[in-house]
Amino acid sequence: MKRTAARELAIQLSFAAASAGLEPDALLDSFFDPEHYGSLVSEQELFAEYPDEQQMEYIRRLTRLTAENRSEIDGFIERYAKGWKLERISRTALAVMRCAICEILYMEDIPNAAAINEAVELDKNYDDPDTVAFVNGVLGGFMRGEFPAQPAD
Repeated sequence: MKRTAARELAIQLSFAAASAGLEPDALLDSFFDPEHYGSLVSEQELFAEYPDEQQMEYIRRLTRLTAENRSEIDGFIERYAKGWKLERISRTALAVMRCAICEILYMEDIPNAAAINEAVELDKNYDDPDTVAFVNGVLGGFMRGEFPAQPAD
């Protein structure tokens, strides 16, 4: 499993945790139960490979950090999604942006450009082109506004 697939799993889990109001650890434990995870392969190819130890650590870390810092992250999204309330933004786009901003703020081992580029590419699998452009614009605005002296990478 590549980092992109691990990131997509973390986005899906962050989406599920936020949508259902679930605690990340309980969700992670039940989701990665080998029997449950194995049953998902018929739904989506993403589940064909079980994450290795390093990938699992990344998924758990990103999912937890996103949940723990959701209020702060949502504040950034509201600030840079000018004229948009969180309720109007697709829940998938929110999950994608939350994870990307979380990586930028709290995961120093992830290059900023990788967090943004991967987020935009993954969002293409779920949202229409206008929403993908919106996600790109919000993340770009966040970088320019919060890190004006730093390039996106």
